[in-house]
Amino acid sequence: MLDKLEQTAIKNNIPIMSKDGINYLINFIKENKVKTILEIGTAIGYSAIKMAFIDPEIKIVTIERDQNRYNEAIVNVKEFGLEKQIDVILADALEIDITSKFDLVFIDAAKAQYIKFFEKFKHNLNKHGIIVSDNLNFHGLVNSDKTDLSRNLRNLVLKIEKYIQFLENNIEFKTKFINIGDGISISRKDDEDEN
Repeated sequence: MLDKLEQTAIKNNIPIMSKDGINYLINFIKENKVKTILEIGTAIGYSAIKMAFIDPEIKIVTIERDQNRYNEAIVNVKEFGLEKQIDVILADALEIDITSKFDLVFIDAAKAQYIKFFEKFKHNLNKHGIIVSDNLNFHGLVNSDKTDLSRNLRNLVLKIEKYIQFLENNIEFKTKFINIGDGISISRKDDEDEN
């Protein structure tokens, strides 16, 4: 059934995580015993469903601002019987207030807003919480020659490069960049100074 979801996404040009990327994320969640996840960017619910399948105790809140994708995600979550594990919210992530704390925040939405997402949702992390961001290679366009790109695409790639610099220079978090799938970053709160 997940294969069907993958095919639907590919056919309709809906961005979902690459197989390598999602497999890496699933192993990471298992190894780090992550139980609560906030996902920014649901699309049709593919990654949330994959993450929920890891462990019935995992709870996911996922935010999607596109009405059609939200509707599809709701249908897909129901189809897999995961309504108790996955809470899909229709909203613009930058305009919603979420007070719960999470082990992991997964950013996979509007690339131009990554810094804003990071700054906003870092406050929703449990102690030793982790922020994972996807698409940091952006189909191989990051740190490449941009002369042939359209203006919009060039601006988007520059914003992703700015986000990478933001992570590299962030003194609050230590970030590892993983060259798997479309490029993933893993940012952990630097709690070494705490007693």
